[in-house]
Amino acid sequence: MHVQELLQLDSLDLNLLWGESSLLTREVSGVTATDLEDPARFLQPGELVLSGLVWWKPGESRAKVDRFVSALHSAGAAALLAGEETHGSVPEDLVASCREHRIALVAVPAHTTFRAITEAVYLRQWGDLSRRPTDHYALPENVRTELARLLAEGAAPDALLDRAFAHLGGPACYLLTATGRVIARTPSAPFLSAQQAARDLTGAVGTSLRIDGDFGPYDSWHLHLRGAADAPPRVLHEIADVIAQYRHLLDRRQDAGRRAADELMALIDAAPADGAALDSAVHAAGLPVSGPYRVVVAALGGDDSDRAVGALTEALRHSPAAPFVVGRLPGGEAVAVVHADADADASSDSEGYTALRDLWPTLHACHPQTPLHAGVSSLTAAAGGLNSALSQARYALAAARADAPKAARITSVEDLTTLGTLLAGVPSDVRTAFSSRVLGPLARGSSTSHRMLLETLEVFLAQHGSWARTAETLHLHVNTVHYRIQRIESLTGRDLSRLDHKLDLHAALLCRQGLSEAPRD
Repeated sequence: MHVQELLQLDSLDLNLLWGESSLLTREVSGVTATDLEDPARFLQPGELVLSGLVWWKPGESRAKVDRFVSALHSAGAAALLAGEETHGSVPEDLVASCREHRIALVAVPAHTTFRAITEAVYLRQWGDLSRRPTDHYALPENVRTELARLLAEGAAPDALLDRAFAHLGGPACYLLTATGRVIARTPSAPFLSAQQAARDLTGAVGTSLRIDGDFGPYDSWHLHLRGAADAPPRVLHEIADVIAQYRHLLDRRQDAGRRAADELMALIDAAPADGAALDSAVHAAGLPVSGPYRVVVAALGGDDSDRAVGALTEALRHSPAAPFVVGRLPGGEAVAVVHADADADASSDSEGYTALRDLWPTLHACHPQTPLHAGVSSLTAAAGGLNSALSQARYALAAARADAPKAARITSVEDLTTLGTLLAGVPSDVRTAFSSRVLGPLARGSSTSHRMLLETLEVFLAQHGSWARTAETLHLHVNTVHYRIQRIESLTGRDLSRLDHKLDLHAALLCRQGLSEAPRD
């Protein structure tokens, strides 16, 4: 296959940024994905190099770009396929450097996955063994034949890894997710915790090849050897191709389950559904018909439901004992229904949420450019309560977004234990109206006098209505504090000797504070 043939595939929607005809007719020997600054030692001549450009940041020197492109040139790469997703476009410095080093450069739009490109290449290379000379492959013919048979029989990934690496002496190899979850490992590979595996991937320990999935960076797999020289690079690439085929077949088998999950979520979202229809949908999605259940809603900036589904699915797979299904809603939310152990006590159930919360930063690190938020409901005893649980989870999601609009955050309704956390989930327009109505002229005025009265009110409430402590904090005479409080009561129509009026004003201030901290549209 030539680079030019790849550009002609309409399904990939690739865009040639630079490349002479002689470069576009080079034979492609393979594909590798990398975001290392100097990937030369992992590349083979004739390979297509896929890069999300995570190694580059705007404003960095041209020298860094030149080092990366020079590494591709020295390794004999056929072309660089640069993803536009991370930065929105391919940087001009990279275009100029590729022109100088004579490396064909192709832009990959955000909607085209690296996996789709890999499959397009290897459908012609791996799937057409009979028309290729034996010496085209690094894997022995008997190993390739056996792996093809195992794939056809639906073998598990452990069996594929074992057979693929047996002729190399069975080195320790892992198949990992982006968050460090171990999908499979060879018999000689010792236990590796998810935390350590994630650190290995982040720190580029050993050798790793990425296998992209359908749902973005949270969904990628990594063929990982902790020893950098445990397998020849070409062999490792060919084994990664086998795992990519396994994943493709697995995804196709899971398509029906995804459709059933989407139907269940739509039924839950519509309204409290007919009990029999809801039980039937729960069963069709693969969950036990009897509860209890918990609902989790996740969302990404930009309403990217596919990636939110990938993120939430990966997070929940870290707790294999809890059955779950993940679907999507038209608004861009990913929704999961998680089945809890009916015999579990409250503390063990809360451990599941704690584990999910602890995993969230690792999940966010897979794609730190986009805030990842989630909300978790309380337990509901039966399927009939899923609509209410979905509302709870959405409220908790809104609270998570309000609390950390530009960072990753997961919040449970059980975390809403203060007035501030409760109000965080209230829609911003409702908080605006409430704050404006309760504070009256203090909310709408911008004069120095109004700002001074607001500060006095905040301190007075923070000091639990103590005139003396308020005066001390503000460095005022007590009589001045009395005068200001009287003005506040007059402007707001509230009596600060009454507990309920104090609570109203405190809530209005919290709403006002939350609005001032929220990101501007």
